[in-house]
Amino acid sequence: MVRDILIWPDPVLKQKARPVAKVDDSLRALVKDMFETMYAAEGVGLAAPQVGVLQRVIVLDTTPSQPELKPIAMINPEIIATEGETTYTEGCLSIPGESEDVDRAAIVTVKFLDVDGQEQTLRCEGLLAIAVQHEADHLDGTVFVDHVSTLKRELIRGRMKRLKSSRERERQSSASASR
Repeated sequence: MVRDILIWPDPVLKQKARPVAKVDDSLRALVKDMFETMYAAEGVGLAAPQVGVLQRVIVLDTTPSQPELKPIAMINPEIIATEGETTYTEGCLSIPGESEDVDRAAIVTVKFLDVDGQEQTLRCEGLLAIAVQHEADHLDGTVFVDHVSTLKRELIRGRMKRLKSSRERERQSSASASR
């Protein structure tokens, strides 16, 4: 099921997600929904808070630019090592149409549980390293615009508020038309 993606500055996106206590069928259903939502929005990563669920779950699929990799879900991800530095122009499904340069580690090692509840460790490079850091930020209530200048952030905030208002007006007019 494709879920609605929250648009920044929605207050849920500023909250810290809770660790997952148990990997079960309801969590696997959430992961499936998150993949469907991410693909429908043409993204490479999605964190549970972006669909209004404050749990430490992310899904990633960088195969368009890294075909040797597979889509992956990470439960309770924890970055345990970083190497080097890089700057990448990032976008976000919760901040549609916007992108800015963000400084990140070039390589990250992440420990997490898979959808079977098994602990995994993965060394990530390239886009996957960027995406892991970007989505892990979401779990701590941080969005990529928190890494840019105040001026850029406030300009983007204004555009997102206008986008949310426009979407709300569209929803209301289509609801009125269907009555």
